[in-house]
This record gives sequence, structure tokens and C-alpha cells, in this order.
Amino acid sequence: MTRRRRSLTALACGAAGAALTATCIAAVPADDPGDEGDLAHKSAQEISDDALHSLLGAKSLRMRTETSTDDTKLDLTLDQDGNCNGNIDKGKLGRVDLIKRGKDVWLKPDAAYWKSQLPGDEGTTAARNYQDRFLHGTTDDTFLQSLAIACDLHAFQKSVTPQPPAPDQPSPPAVTLSKGRPTTHEGTRVLPIVKKTEDATQTVYVAIKGTHYPLKITTQVDDESSTILLSDYDRPVPPHTPAPGQTVDINALENRTQAA
Repeated sequence: MTRRRRSLTALACGAAGAALTATCIAAVPADDPGDEGDLAHKSAQEISDDALHSLLGAKSLRMRTETSTDDTKLDLTLDQDGNCNGNIDKGKLGRVDLIKRGKDVWLKPDAAYWKSQLPGDEGTTAARNYQDRFLHGTTDDTFLQSLAIACDLHAFQKSVTPQPPAPDQPSPPAVTLSKGRPTTHEGTRVLPIVKKTEDATQTVYVAIKGTHYPLKITTQVDDESSTILLSDYDRPVPPHTPAPGQTVDINALENRTQAA
């Protein structure tokens, strides 16, 4: 495997991990209390169950993630058919735009990414040669298949669904659930539901009006924190894909690199 493909693989795995394994938290907001709507007479457990049910019923959504231990940020619109459109941002190390439609996958690393991953003139040359062009392939390619995990809404929904412990596993730690005070998240009134275990706190911010979707999930474990923002429920993934003239076959790219 070439250095270019190894570098892209590391980026993909880090982003997928952030998206699929983040479990969430933050302090209860100190905003003034407000109307809880039809959530007022529901328990924290009932609201938590409603929010999970709404999330699992979503056909598509936008997901944004970040953690305190990694500069990687994910911003993807994805659906249950495995389509997605968005980007993976590594901060100073650059950004990769990502599009997946069916089995086809397109990646567009920016100049900062090429330069951060390839030494000296090699990174500068790659940034110039592939400026504004997408690497294209399909999920038959092992690398692109691993990247496509980040586009799998089913996998994300499964990852946030509580699983019963196996018979030979110890019982899960004691959990307490409580309501926070109504607050506003990106212009929408939400009710925080705070879940605490012995070593972690999770807060799920649930939409008060309309469908009770979870809109923000934050997590704090010791000094580490992570955030998932969820929005645009059931809005289709943008269908546009790059024109052939804007693409480079990822297999041809690897062949040229090996020949060099």
C-alpha cells in the first residue's frame, strides 16, 4: 500500500471512529427554565426512549462530530441507503470532501492535506496535480469500503441503541436519568436529558416541539469530551456527483505512484 493510500486510510478510520463510537456529555445549561411542551408530564426515561425511537426512525440526517482528543471533525449528510455528502476536517492537517452514491465513492483532499501527509515536494506536487479533482472508486476497493462506514446511517443508529449484556458479562453500571432545564440549541428549544454513570455523564438535547428528535449529544469521561450534532432529519442527501472530467481513478493513481 502506498503512502498516499495509508494516509487516507488513517484519516478515514479516525473519522469513522469519531462518528460511530462517540458517547456523549456536558453540564446542564443554566438558562432560565421554559415551557417543556408535551414533555412536561413525561419522565426522563420516557423522553430518552422517545428521542431514541425518533432517531432510529430517521431515513436521513446531517451529523457533525468533534472530540477533545482529536482534531478530526466530521460533517456529513447520510441516509439509510449508505449515500452521503460532506467532509472530514483534520484542522491544520487539511480536509477531505467525501461523496458516496451507491457503490461509488469520491474523495477530494485539499492542498493542506496533501502537504501534511506527503514529504517535501511530493506533497506540493500532489496538491498541484490533483487540485479541485476527486479521487474516484467503488466500495469493491478495500480502502474505500472502510471509508464508507462513515456514510452508514444504519451503523450509527445501531451504535446508539442500548444492547443487553451477554449472559457471561457483568451487569452494566448503575445509571441515573434526570431532566435538565429547557434551553435553546441552534434556534430550537430543547430539553436536556442527563444520564450519569459512575465514570461518565451523557446529555441528550431533545427537541421540545414537533418530533422529539435528539439534536445534540455531548459526552464527558474524565478530561475527555465529545459532541455529536444531529439535524436536517429526513432531508435527502444531495444527489449531485462529480463529472468525469473532475475525477481521477484511485487505482490509476496508485499504479502511477508504484511505478514512480
